Amino acid sequence: MKVLVADKFEQSGIDGLKAAGCEVSYQPELKDDALTAAIRETAADVLVVRSTGVTGPMLEAGGLSLVVRAGAGYNTIDVATASKRGIYVSNCPGKNAIAVAELAFALILALDRRVPDNVAELRAGTWNKKEYSNARGLFGRTLGLLGYGNIGQEMAKRAHAFGMPIVVWSRRFATGREHVANEPIPMRLAKSPAEVAAQSDVLSVHLALNADTKGLVNASVLDRLKPGSYFVNTARAEVVDYAALEKVVRERDIRVGLDVFAAEPTGATGEFKDAIASLRNVYGTHHIGASTDQAQEAIAAETVRIVKSYQDTGKVPNVVNLAKKTPATHMLVVRHCDRPGVLAHVFEHLRKGQINVQETENVIFEGAQAAVARINLDGAPADALLKQIQDGNNDILDLHLVTI
Repeated sequence: MKVLVADKFEQSGIDGLKAAGCEVSYQPELKDDALTAAIRETAADVLVVRSTGVTGPMLEAGGLSLVVRAGAGYNTIDVATASKRGIYVSNCPGKNAIAVAELAFALILALDRRVPDNVAELRAGTWNKKEYSNARGLFGRTLGLLGYGNIGQEMAKRAHAFGMPIVVWSRRFATGREHVANEPIPMRLAKSPAEVAAQSDVLSVHLALNADTKGLVNASVLDRLKPGSYFVNTARAEVVDYAALEKVVRERDIRVGLDVFAAEPTGATGEFKDAIASLRNVYGTHHIGASTDQAQEAIAAETVRIVKSYQDTGKVPNVVNLAKKTPATHMLVVRHCDRPGVLAHVFEHLRKGQINVQETENVIFEGAQAAVARINLDGAPADALLKQIQDGNNDILDLHLVTI
């Protein structure tokens, strides 16, 4: 299997892919037209990326069958085009959760003790103990979490250790299948992001970016923050209305820690200009939340596991673009002798009847003499067609149709 790695990737991951028998092309600087050409020229089966964007033309350029995002999100990949072409998209959820939580907490502590300003004044030759002795402390202050996935849960562990009460808003609790009372860390559940903001001394965002969360943290949420409270975003810039955030920083003395920005350079280095990053009460980092050695080694190992599973079994762990529900309305259950041509006979008659197969499974009984095929269909075959299928092959022992 040919694997093209088009982003920075750990050597342990490259070695693992090679040990699995893959032919690896490591070209971490590829992007845009150069990446499109490389997909075509390498005839890669698998593409591995981190932050590099994967566009429709790239997916259409060659014979890719799997794209692995070596990280948690996958908003940089044209998943719709991948789905149309039958290309699996997979990711590595949870492998960088601790790293992101560590940075988020570092930003919270930095905001409270104004660590960057302390350092800057000392480097400039100024001793200002009187000013920087003023700190509120975190013990007993409420941490609000927007999102309670892998990273949110790691944040809760750390906040609990610091003696911080926790209030959470997350869709995972909306269905009623999960309850905060069952969580190992004590916390309260809020009914909305705005309610979390109103109850928080520190509000930290840990939401995945999708159509429902884009711009979710807007003025109606940010205006509920108490004057002098802290706000941290280590998720995605697009989740937060940064114009509204800048307004509350200027008008309500909100201290802010950001690891993500609306207009980040596409490369690892480059010129950066963003008005919010220059504000006195804002501390920024360079989108480095997941960038610890521990996290990258874990992500590399998970990427190898995904590719190896696909190569060895045809199954893709963590796949994100399979249909949650197909158009299937009926299941045709065929009990048959385990001999060549039986299923081909069934499928040929379904084709003639303009019935499309959505999913199929063939289960073999002990001894490999008989099997049962379960075939999900997008419509109900007519009784006459079912009779033709059964009567047309002596190896069909029985069949029946089930509405699903």
